[in-house]
Amino acid sequence: MAPPIYLDYQSTTPLDERVLKAMMPYLATHFGNPHSATHAYGWTAEAALDLAREEVAAVIAAKPREIVFTSGATEANNLAIKGVMQALGAKRPKLVTVVTEHKCVLQSAAACLRDGYEVEMLPVGSDGLVDPDRLSAVVDERTALVSVMAVNNEIGVVQPLAEIGRIARAAGALFHTDAAQAFGKIPLNAEAMNIDLMSISGHKIYGPKGVGALYRRDERRVAVRPQMDGGGQEGGLRSGTQPPALVAGLGRAARLSSDGMSQEAGHLKTLMDRLKTRLRADIPDMLLNGHETTRWPGNLNVSFPGLDGDLLLAELRGLALSSGAACASAVEGPSYVLEAIGRGEAETRAALRIGIGRFTTDQDIDTAGNDIVQAVQKLKGLCS
Repeated sequence: MAPPIYLDYQSTTPLDERVLKAMMPYLATHFGNPHSATHAYGWTAEAALDLAREEVAAVIAAKPREIVFTSGATEANNLAIKGVMQALGAKRPKLVTVVTEHKCVLQSAAACLRDGYEVEMLPVGSDGLVDPDRLSAVVDERTALVSVMAVNNEIGVVQPLAEIGRIARAAGALFHTDAAQAFGKIPLNAEAMNIDLMSISGHKIYGPKGVGALYRRDERRVAVRPQMDGGGQEGGLRSGTQPPALVAGLGRAARLSSDGMSQEAGHLKTLMDRLKTRLRADIPDMLLNGHETTRWPGNLNVSFPGLDGDLLLAELRGLALSSGAACASAVEGPSYVLEAIGRGEAETRAALRIGIGRFTTDQDIDTAGNDIVQAVQKLKGLCS
């Protein structure tokens, strides 16, 4: 049997062959410890980290020394949120974030609350976007950190980062963004957007799993308390031996994504518009979750009122897609993101998250459209 068509690019992306090629030397002959400073094996491995730091920094107009390698965006989010609150919380005890953030941000915020810090959870509108006026009303001189995701992992909406950054900066607060779904996909300029901390993931941009990064602005001397004790690697912020192969893969993936950003976004918009047109023509009561246009074109989150999502997925065995975030797949109950934009339980349980990417083809889109329409019409017939 042919493998299902992959439509879950928000969960993870395939490893690009060009990225694998960049990784291979460090999985074989260049096996040295990058922190061994006394011989050529260590120097060669360290050079891989230096190059990757430059490649990652270039995507967001940052300096290489501002890039801290981590095991992924989850670790970067924990380091940014807990690290800043622990460093600054005595004088500025408030953290401001949003109800639709990734679970690791929400759980980090919950940990800060348990530690005695104040946490302000902002709602979003029915379009999934933060209201800047509402944000401005709660960010004050007591706020240490504002943390808002760049592109939502479930519904794909793009938050107004530059405006959020201005609000945080005006109050003297730091601005952190979880850019796991945005880095290498939409233009990000840390300076222009007043971003002080940014979390990055390798496996969302056709790189390897198990590696990511945290951007930390150097000019403002952003205070972050390390969350791991050890040998003091990564400028003392993230102890532990770095994996040159994974880091090299992250760097190459970052460069490739940046170089092809505009072309890839245009390609995905063409494909997704084609899919939306087909679905809306044959399923007129389909609901789009999130803003119609202020969104990453590789994401489509839709609900089919009156249907059971589990039954719908069971009918779509030829498609690899999901009903929500992969990280929440083991959690029973409707999507908290869809609930936050006002969807009822029936609508959240009848949702599909469709993610397309670099290797999605016209034929994939046409097949997916046919399969979804047939499955929905079949289940509607059974329910009528």
